[in-house]
Amino acid sequence: MSNRAQRRAAERASRQTSNAAAPISEAQLNANRANAQMSTGPTSPAGKEISSHNAVKTGLTGRTILLPTDDVAAYQSIVAMVNAKFAPVNDIEKHLTQTIADTEWRLLRIPVLESGFYALGRHQLASECAHERDPQTRAVMLEALIFQTFQKDLRNLALQERRLRSQLKADTAELRRLRAERQEKEKEQEEAKPAATPQPATPNGFEFSTPEITPDSPTTPQAEITQETEMTTEATAAA
Repeated sequence: MSNRAQRRAAERASRQTSNAAAPISEAQLNANRANAQMSTGPTSPAGKEISSHNAVKTGLTGRTILLPTDDVAAYQSIVAMVNAKFAPVNDIEKHLTQTIADTEWRLLRIPVLESGFYALGRHQLASECAHERDPQTRAVMLEALIFQTFQKDLRNLALQERRLRSQLKADTAELRRLRAERQEKEKEQEEAKPAATPQPATPNGFEFSTPEITPDSPTTPQAEITQETEMTTEATAAA
């Protein structure tokens, strides 16, 4: 090792030794503790509620589905429509159906957000193109300026749309697979049930017991005919 390299190594070792040996002062320790207490985040219920929405900008990611400005009735209509389409039965099917409905809702929000960016750009940047006298040229310039200004936001929307559509496709395929498996299992269980014993067919749609159809029964039509015949024979003999 050269003398220069040895000197550098000695300097580094000296700095490390001095840093390790230098104790933190009591004042610095108290200041660090005070800063830590102030960095714990909101403590009140209202502050925690506000903090939970700090990351919500577009409602395209995270746990928040409905933004404060969203139409709750329209969202419920989407949920009802998706449930009617897939008719989930068990918990996992219901969970996937709800996820699909939420994804559909988020996808519907993307065109609204995109239109919002362009509306905001026209309001903020119109003066930048006011020097152009030709209306068509001025409009094209303004659209290009809006895209240039909000291109990061617009590209993020396009990225989120691709992600949501991919998620929607995967969730829909999984739900259909689970439904098909359940229906096939139900079909197999139905076919495995023992078949009911067929009952013998009865003439004219009536069923009689053996005593009811014997010729000696006084209540049967044949018995009544026999009695009438005997009575007629006796009357003739007496005459």
